[in-house]
Amino acid sequence: MNGSGRVSPQEIADTLRERIRTGRLKAGDRLPTQAELAEEFGVERGTVRQALHALREDGLLSNHGKGSPPRIAAPPPAREEPQPTMVGLAPRLTEAFAPAQVRVDAVCLTAESLMLALSEPVRHIHEGRIRPESVDLRLLLPSREINLAFPVPVDGRENNDDDPVHERWLAMRNAQARVLRHNLLALRATHGIDVRVSFRALPFTPPVKLYLLNGEEALIGYYMLTRREEEWESRTLEMYDALGSQSLLFSFVKRDGRRERAFVEESQKWFDALWETITSDLTLS
Repeated sequence: MNGSGRVSPQEIADTLRERIRTGRLKAGDRLPTQAELAEEFGVERGTVRQALHALREDGLLSNHGKGSPPRIAAPPPAREEPQPTMVGLAPRLTEAFAPAQVRVDAVCLTAESLMLALSEPVRHIHEGRIRPESVDLRLLLPSREINLAFPVPVDGRENNDDDPVHERWLAMRNAQARVLRHNLLALRATHGIDVRVSFRALPFTPPVKLYLLNGEEALIGYYMLTRREEEWESRTLEMYDALGSQSLLFSFVKRDGRRERAFVEESQKWFDALWETITSDLTLS
């Protein structure tokens, strides 16, 4: 009970959660009526309604008809294990391209993973398996003007002047973004799809990669730094870099529960605010 001696909606919800957890209430069982719950806990029906609303937000109650008590929802399927970006992103994007209006927002270090993964839904469009009416992609990539946190040369240069590691990253960023834009814009001519592709320049190095699909799913992956060597223009470059294609993607889907919904909504708000704040378009040269 709270300080007033009355049972709060949170306490009622917690009691019902415990009954579900221990199996006293099983999937498919009907809850007691609001009147019965109000009598059991010694509260008004409005307090019971608030408790039931919290359980619905958690996905613990199934939809119910007007006037009848809700049923205990079946437990959601086990969350898929995080997958490497190159494995998990393409099928998620293909699902995201099924609706008539498609919106993809992304923040990443380069466009490599997104460029490669988009080839899957594009192939499905060419095969006639999906046919969106519009595709709107917004991509935030680091500006060429900033000193990146990674990749950086092992010898620790202080700026981008005559830095082959930065030059290599910039060439990759530009080439991948151009290919991505070309492949999507080509859908205008081949299938009459309204396509918009926009790039803006981040003033910082993103510590994570984030993909937002139709405002319904958020995929986040953490960049893991490693020391490695790469050949570039007849030189061997030693650098600290992140292999983004190997980053594990964690999926959050709005329909999976209140916490997942909150994460997706807050991630979308953060991206939208950042997009509006940044006024510099990305220069692919």
